[in-house]
Amino acid sequence: MTTTATITKQFMTTEQLLEHWQGHRNLTRRVIEAFPEKELFEFSVGGMRPFAKLAVELISIGGPALKGIVDKNMEAYNEEGFAPKTKEDILKKWDEETEVINHYFTQISEERFQETFNLFGQYEFPVYQNILYFVDNEIHHRGQGYVYLRALGIEPPFFWERF
Repeated sequence: MTTTATITKQFMTTEQLLEHWQGHRNLTRRVIEAFPEKELFEFSVGGMRPFAKLAVELISIGGPALKGIVDKNMEAYNEEGFAPKTKEDILKKWDEETEVINHYFTQISEERFQETFNLFGQYEFPVYQNILYFVDNEIHHRGQGYVYLRALGIEPPFFWERF
């Protein structure tokens, strides 16, 4: 009698996923740092939002979303609670949210990554898809930041240098 064992190989660990995401966050932080103060809050191209507003969006998603996933809370998305006035305000909050992300990410079990969750009461997808969206959304907005920096004559950080 022959039996066939099914072996599941994991593409990446949850720790590697968090490291990947935090690498992107590190690079986005460096993009924020590259902006002159005034342009961070005022400069835009083609009617897009200034990069400070994009940074506030990213700050308002990652940590609050993971907390919602862990607590099984579908509270609505809200970026009204954080209104920075300076680049320093944004960077401080960015660093605080990095720690929030680290804290809550490690509380998500392997099984929970496959569970469907209605994030912010709007986005009903498996947890892993929501997390991949956070990364994709950050990359998208960071690309806008690169366009802004280049339009301002500022060389952005190399996109492959994430750590």
